[in-house]
Amino acid sequence: MKIALSAESTIDLQKELLDYFKIHTISYTLVLGDKTVPDADVEGEEIFAYTEKTGKLAKTTAVNIVEFEEYFKDLLKTHDAVIHFSLAKGMSSSYNNACLAAKGLKNVYVIDSQELSTGIALEAIYARKLIDLGKEPKEIIELVGKRIPFVQASFSLERVDYLYKGGRCNAMSAFGANLLRLKPEILVKDGEMVAGKKDRGSMEKATLSYVRNILSEFDNPDLSEVFITFSSSYKKPEIKALVDRIALILRERGFQHIHFTQSNGTVSCHCGPHCLGILYINDGPHPLA
Repeated sequence: MKIALSAESTIDLQKELLDYFKIHTISYTLVLGDKTVPDADVEGEEIFAYTEKTGKLAKTTAVNIVEFEEYFKDLLKTHDAVIHFSLAKGMSSSYNNACLAAKGLKNVYVIDSQELSTGIALEAIYARKLIDLGKEPKEIIELVGKRIPFVQASFSLERVDYLYKGGRCNAMSAFGANLLRLKPEILVKDGEMVAGKKDRGSMEKATLSYVRNILSEFDNPDLSEVFITFSSSYKKPEIKALVDRIALILRERGFQHIHFTQSNGTVSCHCGPHCLGILYINDGPHPLA
């Protein structure tokens, strides 16, 4: 059976990794004033410049039912089945829209990832490995489902005003964090973003503290795959140096494949500049055989 592996652009993978893991994507829509573009076509720097200039967040639009129907039908022209990973249903209407679109189609399976960004990618990569082993869709969905609760997705924020503008952080906590120059850690639990520890100091100091906190708290990782996902451009020397330091920490911890990705527009516009996350599945060694 030929199975298409699919996700929305909120999976935050660039073309090279999408091609490598054979993941098809359908894009959210991003609106910056009078400019409307696919989510994956806009880098964080443009979004941050827009917000700094206007004081407003870019608007994001989830994939609608009609778009999903056309997309799934197109995949079914060349595949026998589709397994689609959606952004957590508590964060977007895309999951429900995908389910409604799939109802009238045969062999289209929609999974609530309960995650965002490369937390979704970790689940999809595991599904790809199962597909390559020749597993059938229902068994793949069952096996992936068992791992979803163990996905460790978290981020260190440089500032909280983007979350506040997006309605994901109340005014008092935003005021307090900015006043004290705290850099909060955000964790994804049960499909929702929750506050973790708060770090102090420079971006570099706070981010390295976050990495150590996460590795200490979530200390049973599947060492096969880990993501370093950042909202700002890696082209900046100070950012590249920081990411390189984090990669060294992860290598020393024993991670085998370290993937570097930049978040797409939808995630970037809510987390703001210099947001960095490390993401892995925290359920120990996981041999496929």
